Amino acid sequence: MKEAVSHDYYLEEAPIKKAIAHLSIPMMLGMSAGTIYNLINAYFIGLVHDTAMLSAITLGLPIFTILMAFGNMFGVGGGTFITRLVAVGEGEKAKKVAGYSFYGSIITGVVMAGLSWLALNPMVHLLGADALTFDYTSQYTLVMFLGGFAILGNFALEQLVRAEGASKESMYGMLVSIVLSILFDVLFILVLNWHVMGAALSVVLANIGSAIYYIWYLETKSGHLKGFLRHFKLSAKDQGEVYKIGVSELIQTSFLLVTTLLLNNYSMQYGDTVVASFGIALRVVQVPEFLSMGLFFGIIPLIAYNFASKNFARLKAGIKQAALYIAVISGVFAGIVFLFKGQVLHLFTQDPSVLSVGGYILTAMLISALFNGFTGLFTGIFQASGQGVPSTIMAVTQGVLFIPVVIGLHQIFGLHGVIWSMTITEVITCLLGMILFVLYSKKINGEGESKNTMLARE
Repeated sequence: MKEAVSHDYYLEEAPIKKAIAHLSIPMMLGMSAGTIYNLINAYFIGLVHDTAMLSAITLGLPIFTILMAFGNMFGVGGGTFITRLVAVGEGEKAKKVAGYSFYGSIITGVVMAGLSWLALNPMVHLLGADALTFDYTSQYTLVMFLGGFAILGNFALEQLVRAEGASKESMYGMLVSIVLSILFDVLFILVLNWHVMGAALSVVLANIGSAIYYIWYLETKSGHLKGFLRHFKLSAKDQGEVYKIGVSELIQTSFLLVTTLLLNNYSMQYGDTVVASFGIALRVVQVPEFLSMGLFFGIIPLIAYNFASKNFARLKAGIKQAALYIAVISGVFAGIVFLFKGQVLHLFTQDPSVLSVGGYILTAMLISALFNGFTGLFTGIFQASGQGVPSTIMAVTQGVLFIPVVIGLHQIFGLHGVIWSMTITEVITCLLGMILFVLYSKKINGEGESKNTMLARE
C-alpha cells in the first residue's frame, strides 16, 4: 500500500515540477527508447543493403499504427477513467474497468488477425506496395496482424499501469520491449536471415515480453488494480465512459493511418528513393515527438486526478509547465538535427539520391515536429478531463484535414506539395487546439469560481 500512497502523493500534493519529473521523465525515456528501437530496426534492415526491404518496413508502419490505435482505445479510455475513479475513492470499479479494457483489447486483436488473413492481398496493395516491395510488405503485414493481440494488449496494459501514476513501472515495461526487440532483431535479421519477416516477429515477441511484465506488476504490486484479471464484465454506462475517450484516441490514430497511406501512395509515384527518404525522416523526427508524447502522456494522470478532484489551480500549473518543457524539447532538437542533417542521414544510407531528397524531407518534418507536441498536449488535456467532444474534434481534424491538403498540394506542386502537406496540416491543427483550449480554460475557470463561492458560503 505504501507504493500506492507514493503515487497518489505525486498526483495530489507534490510540487508541480517534482510531480512532472516523477511522472514524465520515465515515460520520456521509455518512449524515446522505443523510437531509438525503430531507428535500430531500420538500421539492421539497412545492413542488408536492399532498398526494397527498407521501403517495405516503411510501407508496413501503418500496421503498427492501427494496432496501437485499438490498444490505446481501451488503454487511454480505460486509463483516464480509472484515474478519475481513484481520485474519488472508487477503487473496486477501477479494477472492473481495468479487466474489461485488457480482455477487450485481446479479443479485438484476435478478430483483427482473422480479418487480415482473409484480406491480405488487397490490404498490401492499399499500403502502396509495388511489384518490387509486394512480397516483403505481405510478409511484414501478415506477421504483425497475427501477433496483433500482443501489441493491443501491451498498449492497453501500459496505459493501465500509468493510470495510477506508476510511470517508472511503465518505463520498465517499455525497456523490456526495447531490449527484447534489439536481441530478436540481431537473431532474426542478421543471424537467421529472416529479414523483413524477422523484423515483424521481433516486434510481436517484444510486446509479449512487455505485456507479461505489466500483468505481473498490476497483479502483485499495484496499489489500486491488484486482482483486475478476475474482472471482465462492465456496465453499459461505464463502458460508455471508456469509449467516450477511447474512440477519440482510435479516430486520431486511425486518421494517422490514412495520413500514412496517402503519403505512401503519393511517395511511390516518385520511386523507392522517396519512400525510403520519408521512412528515415519520419523515424528521426519521432525522437522529439516521442519525448513530447512521453511528457504529456506522463501528466495525463495528474490532469485527470486534479480535474476530478476540482483542484484547478494545480491543474493549470501542470499544463503551463508542460507546455514550456515541450517548447524547449522541440526547439532544441529541431535546431540541432537541422544543422547536422547530412550527418544524420548518413547513419541510415549511403545512397546519393536518398541523401539528396532526404535532407529536404527532413527539414519539412522538423518544422512539423515543432507543432506536433502542442497538438498532442491539447488532445491529452481533453482526454484526461473526460472531454469527449473536443477530443474527437482534434482527432478528426488532424486526419480529415490532411486529405484535402495533400491532394490539393500534390496537384499544384507535385512532390513538393506531398512533402509539405503534413507540416501545413500540423500547424492548422495546433491552432485549432489552441482555440479549443481557450474554451476549456474558461470552463474550468468558471467551475473554479463556483467552487470558491460555495466554500465562502460554508
